[in-house]
Amino acid sequence: MAQTVRIALDLMGGDLGPEMVVPGASIARERRPDIRYVLYGRESEVAPLLDRYPSVRDFSTFHHTDVAVKMDDKPSQALRAGRWKSSMWLAIEAVKKGEADVAVSAGNTGALMAMATFCLRPMAGVDRPAIAAIWPNARGESIVLDVGATIGADAKHLTDLAVMGAAMARIVFDVDKPLVGLLNVGVEEIKGLEPIRQAGRMLRDAGLADLEYVGFVEGDDVGLGSVDVVVTEGFSGNIALKTAEGTAKQIASYLRNAMNRTLMARIGYLFARHAFGALRDKMDPRKVNGGVFLGLNGVVIKSHGGTDGLGFASAVELAYDMARYNLLDVIQASLNSPGLVAARTAPEMAAASTAKLSSVKPPAEDKTA
Repeated sequence: MAQTVRIALDLMGGDLGPEMVVPGASIARERRPDIRYVLYGRESEVAPLLDRYPSVRDFSTFHHTDVAVKMDDKPSQALRAGRWKSSMWLAIEAVKKGEADVAVSAGNTGALMAMATFCLRPMAGVDRPAIAAIWPNARGESIVLDVGATIGADAKHLTDLAVMGAAMARIVFDVDKPLVGLLNVGVEEIKGLEPIRQAGRMLRDAGLADLEYVGFVEGDDVGLGSVDVVVTEGFSGNIALKTAEGTAKQIASYLRNAMNRTLMARIGYLFARHAFGALRDKMDPRKVNGGVFLGLNGVVIKSHGGTDGLGFASAVELAYDMARYNLLDVIQASLNSPGLVAARTAPEMAAASTAKLSSVKPPAEDKTA
């Protein structure tokens, strides 16, 4: 790849559109001066902002489009109305055409995933894409996937997630052999649904040299940072993500109320303000903003739609790292590992991997009572 990292931006995505995206792009370029942008949006809205941010304007190629995907559009609606012509689609298509190394959008998540999957297609050997999120924890950060791309998973898909998440972890955390765990209801091998247990056996048998499978992990391990990569399917992953976000807001609210309750509490805050500032920085979602779409023939980054310029800059810098360190090549090499291929194709493994988490039915109602 050339020295310059080319990043395609959907300027119209997010709650504020270009008013958030352009300042964020400027911040990111100050930190990563070898970025060059390929911009897509409405010229009437974008041009005044580019004049205010010459660091973006002078190192970008701008393409006008009238069509923008709405934040409340259903994926099917977005595809019908925005395919081939929306700012979101064109940013993704730039990656497909080789005009950009990575695309970033703060737009509608469902629409972005639908367009990215339709335009870029899954990588060879990968059935479905996933969204990987960087998660703050007591030890530092970890990667959790899937946090909402698809619901349900068989054993093969879970092993794909483990391999792709580990590849991302090697880039983001600069570790040679990330610790990987499967999220489960207990750490014992007999617990959990069969696809999870089967994926664990596949990962152990594969003996992959570029990750260390540690077994099952529980919900509290996500916050403790017991592993570098937490693997789960999209339904439970998305619930975990939203629960963590809600808990962080709840704790912040408790702290604000407690600090304002009495005069002594306010005085105590003055003495402890540096500690509270460090806690606030640790919990600041802008510092870890950006979900990576994994498993496609191209890299797409989803920024939070409600973030500000600083948060969007974080997503752009994540995109920069994924492109600079050749995420796709790292993933493909891991997926082609002889040990993983052998583990997948073993007869008993192949048969068991067809059982999906989403296909598990509740027990039949007892009508004898």
